[in-house]
Amino acid sequence: MSQLARDRILSARGLDGVARKMRQAQDDMASEDPAVRAKGMRRYDRLEAEFIAGGGYAAESEAAVITSNLDLPERVLAQPLSTLSGGQRRRVELARILFSNADTMLLDEPTNHLDADSILWLRDFLKNFSGGLMVISHDVELMELVVNRVFYLDANRCVIDQYNMGWKNYLTQREQDEHRRKRERANAQKKANALMEQANKMRAKATKAVAAQQMIKRAEKLLRGLEDERQSDKVAAIRFPDPAPCGKTPLSAQGLSKSYGSLEIFTDVDLAIDRGSRVVVLGLNGAGKTTLLRMLAGSTEPDTGEVVYGHGAKLGYFAQEHEILDGDRTVFENMKSAAPDLDDTRVRTILGSFLFSGDDVDKPAGVLSGGEKTRLSLATLVASSANVLLLDEPTNNLDPASREEILNALKAYQGAIVMVSHDEGAVEALDPERVLLLPDAVEDLWSKDYQDLISLA
Repeated sequence: MSQLARDRILSARGLDGVARKMRQAQDDMASEDPAVRAKGMRRYDRLEAEFIAGGGYAAESEAAVITSNLDLPERVLAQPLSTLSGGQRRRVELARILFSNADTMLLDEPTNHLDADSILWLRDFLKNFSGGLMVISHDVELMELVVNRVFYLDANRCVIDQYNMGWKNYLTQREQDEHRRKRERANAQKKANALMEQANKMRAKATKAVAAQQMIKRAEKLLRGLEDERQSDKVAAIRFPDPAPCGKTPLSAQGLSKSYGSLEIFTDVDLAIDRGSRVVVLGLNGAGKTTLLRMLAGSTEPDTGEVVYGHGAKLGYFAQEHEILDGDRTVFENMKSAAPDLDDTRVRTILGSFLFSGDDVDKPAGVLSGGEKTRLSLATLVASSANVLLLDEPTNNLDPASREEILNALKAYQGAIVMVSHDEGAVEALDPERVLLLPDAVEDLWSKDYQDLISLA
């Protein structure tokens, strides 16, 4: 994590080591010692020749186009990865993949953490990419632009259906396939019932017992030859907890600031979260939104200022990077740790409502997919009686049906919420009273005038 963001991107073509040594040689060239300066010049000439031979300057220019369109400015590229926000690190990794010149790219939710302009650029980039793509995404417009083949993983039927067609045609064809399966099953069931009914009548006569048995076998064969009918996808049942009683202002902060080295993230943030209030935090990527929530949750110390927990305050924190989950512990153990007062039966019931059942509860949290980690993190909130929820991008990595559940849960929750989100639907469901703009620490009453800032967050 000490690697610079720029070097991480250049490493996709093996240029990071040479670029780093060139910077060191440049530092030596500025030395007051003539011998060090001369040695630095000789090293720089040799390294530059190696860099050019590897397509270095042209590659740097290509990387600059990618990083510019993914909203990774020079100040971010010059920082160590450890100082970047989760969204910035994901964009650095995306830039690295796009820069790699790979024949085939595997992209898992590539539009997450991108603003509206970056999403438009990425769609166009992938549309014109000449290599192969395997994409998992809930961005329908991206799918419509780039997909010419769909693998549909039907978890209910435990099969992968392959469709050699574009996204819109796939949706139409899949619907037709479902109707065909239902129709075939209904017809086969009707014929099988008729055969079984006739066989039962013939069984009574010894002379027709053999014929009856053959009819039964024909009926069974009819049903065996059918494709399984697809069941409705299971959806996590999400309902945030009834908030525990608390004082008028369960959470407040005064004079919070944070810097990483010489890079100032934000300064002098004041915030008062009253019982049942709703606040949305907006700002460009890297403005410190996640850092602020971590401070309010007590997992990151501010450089200045303090966070004050009021009478009866009970916080529930949904972390964007799921760092509150212990990757070495199982799903069940993480849940028990979050809700030690619940008995095992109640814990399993809650996990079941979030689609963790059977052996799933014994999986280490570290092997879960992004969507599964999101569901487990939400389950820990449901098990609490938190009266203040700190939500950092709670709809990321969720399928449309689960996202809808989250939005309904936000509307129904009676406690206080502080939320960071670039999902306009989530902010609409939150129906915030106030907005906090970072990094300027400006607080204002919410109005529709701030709506356009959400997708830029």
